[in-house]
Amino acid sequence: MTLEIAEEVAIALREGRPVVALETSVVAQGLPPPANLEAARRCAAAVRAEGAVPAAVAVIEGRIVVGASEAQLQRLADPLRKPAKAGSRDLGAVCARGLDAGTTVSATCAVAERAGIRMFATGGIGGVHRRVDAHQPPDVSSDLAEIARRRVCVVCAGPKVILDLPATAELLETLGVPVWGYRTSELPAFFTESSGIPLEHRFDDAGQIAAALRAHWDVLGSFSGVVVAVSPPSALPRAEVESALAGALREAARRKLPGKELTPFLLSAVSGATSGRTQSANLDLLDNNAHVAARIASAHPTPPG
Repeated sequence: MTLEIAEEVAIALREGRPVVALETSVVAQGLPPPANLEAARRCAAAVRAEGAVPAAVAVIEGRIVVGASEAQLQRLADPLRKPAKAGSRDLGAVCARGLDAGTTVSATCAVAERAGIRMFATGGIGGVHRRVDAHQPPDVSSDLAEIARRRVCVVCAGPKVILDLPATAELLETLGVPVWGYRTSELPAFFTESSGIPLEHRFDDAGQIAAALRAHWDVLGSFSGVVVAVSPPSALPRAEVESALAGALREAARRKLPGKELTPFLLSAVSGATSGRTQSANLDLLDNNAHVAARIASAHPTPPG
């Protein structure tokens, strides 16, 4: 099986023009209709507005698609179809079974690198989960390991606020993944004000980040990905989110939710507790991150394929 790369994306890659990968778990699982399709459309429009080509990654009937069409995104957005949620380790099985699936950060990183795309915009990355039950083993997202072994720059609003943020930041350091702030000196926490975790390296324009990426990959030959953290444009107060999250964590522990169900459950619960304001903040940061990723991609052209 080969990757099914949309013609527009394939031409851009051949000509060395900027391309930005986009994940689709936000369409399939992350946001309810109609916000899920709105997110996909806004991100694609943001990438185009900066002169780059969007490439939404998805699995459609067992085919890995790079540059999903509007019809394919609508298919994933339909909750009645119950599309799967595919991390990188799920891709082989999902394809063999002929399923539809939205791709998470880890799967999108893996596919983007294979397709020759070095820039990827998402909302928030996964990481080390907070313990909902002291007797359960640690739950660590595969996002971190995949970022550590893929030459892809992940532009995001930091780790999701539902995570153990200090532990996530520490594990990124252990894995050797650079975390750079774009116009921020503090690690953002998705749609909240701050994490309280300082960042060692801050850049104030896309050209500086492009130069740092060239040094990291092309001069030093590093094989790791890079996280570029961008503050959310419509941040919510951290105390309010933490208060909502506390109750959601207790309910998750009571239900004994498995790993893949935990993140969407917690985000949905926090959205409900904040009267949907987290959903609006999520849409805004997705749009903003896509703009930033496209600017960096335009300043860091991919060699013609």
